[in-house]
Amino acid sequence: MGIVVVLLFYAVALTIAAAVSSVLLVTGTAVLTRKLPMGRKRLISTATLFPFACVAFAGCWFVAYASINSTVFHRDPGLGDGWQTPLPNGYSIGFIDTTDQGTVFRGDDLSAVLTRPDTLSGVRQLQVADHYLLGATDSGYFDRLGKESTFVDGYFLLDSESGAVSKMKSLDELRLQANAHHVALRLLPIADVYSHYQLTWFDYSALLGRIYI
Repeated sequence: MGIVVVLLFYAVALTIAAAVSSVLLVTGTAVLTRKLPMGRKRLISTATLFPFACVAFAGCWFVAYASINSTVFHRDPGLGDGWQTPLPNGYSIGFIDTTDQGTVFRGDDLSAVLTRPDTLSGVRQLQVADHYLLGATDSGYFDRLGKESTFVDGYFLLDSESGAVSKMKSLDELRLQANAHHVALRLLPIADVYSHYQLTWFDYSALLGRIYI
């Protein structure tokens, strides 16, 4: 429902903006073409409809962009209260309502893997290192939703090839495990890791296409 509310808000806001723009364009066109012998009415009609046509185009563009991004690339469209992006090793990051912690899971359907042993919730920090995922978790994250907390009380090392998860209580233990797998430990906020993998060539191509059309 979150994205529906956001889309309705944008639809109303853009329609109001289009109406204001239409009045301004019609006024300017009428003034500039008052001595034009022919075609004046057509120009004024075009000026009236042009802002609304732009809104309609933007809506169609976003629906196409969001549909392709979701079904083909399994990424969120950038609106709403849920966000998701794949990682390069068969796992994904998912957020609901807040991005200070998230869920790391195999595949692209969070609802289907919540009970899997290699699904990790309350992840606040993450590192992707080849086929290993290393991170820090908050076991009480649900009670801290929306508080932008940085609390951490657990650590993990996940082998994405086997799905095996090793859990630890301290950062020193995680560092020892990372060293044993020849990984230099560099944990980042999970939102930063999400941002790194969320945009692809498709997003940049869609944006350029929208600008130049």
